[in-house]
Amino acid sequence: MQMKIFGPHAGHQVPTILLLHGGGLSWWNYAAVAKLLEPQYRVILPILDGHSGSDFPFTTIENAAGHLIETIDEVCGGHLSLLGGVSLGAQVALAAMAQRADLCDTALIESALIRPMVFTHHLIRPACTVSYPLIQKRWFAQLQFRALHLPSELFDAYYQDSCRISKSSLAALLAANTGFSPAPELKSCHADTLFAVGSRESPIMRRSAAELCRLMPNARLQVLQGYRHGEFSLSHPDLYAAAVRQLL
Repeated sequence: MQMKIFGPHAGHQVPTILLLHGGGLSWWNYAAVAKLLEPQYRVILPILDGHSGSDFPFTTIENAAGHLIETIDEVCGGHLSLLGGVSLGAQVALAAMAQRADLCDTALIESALIRPMVFTHHLIRPACTVSYPLIQKRWFAQLQFRALHLPSELFDAYYQDSCRISKSSLAALLAANTGFSPAPELKSCHADTLFAVGSRESPIMRRSAAELCRLMPNARLQVLQGYRHGEFSLSHPDLYAAAVRQLL
């Protein structure tokens, strides 16, 4: 996996944090968080499969998790102090934790959908066929950007990177996101895990977070009052960094 690294390089005895961006975004999802944490921690921000600058096309969440574990083995000695992710990145993080129970000491999982959206899932590929040509249009990107409630200063990065996602990867990652269920092995992961979800997210997202808390043995839930999907890490980096420090 391609990645950005903040803070001390390998060899320094500091905790290592790895954070996985949401679908259609990139490493810059956590850039403001990384800047706040880098004086104390080594912060790694990978680029997920299928996104602009990635090494692999997106196929499945499980395959992306396998590539993530290979990266952690190579760059972090096989273990993290904290693993975090939002939306699609949260699902990849959960799949990796199911594949290797001792992958991390702690985890911060934001807005992870685990209840398959059957109707939406079946519409993904035909919808991508129709809408994909619009991705190159700046006006369409602005509509999507506003719908995601992203900070305005990230628009140029969002537009440039979204234009570089292939049609096949986009369809695959959207289908994977709406059809994801965690592997049963996740219950064997004893990482101290905080599941965060916004109070203004859809009911299916809040139910997903509650179910995940019941599934994992050392998990707790935080409902963020007034927050929308993915808003914790993107729009409140100071509070997100504080949550990371508290977990560590």
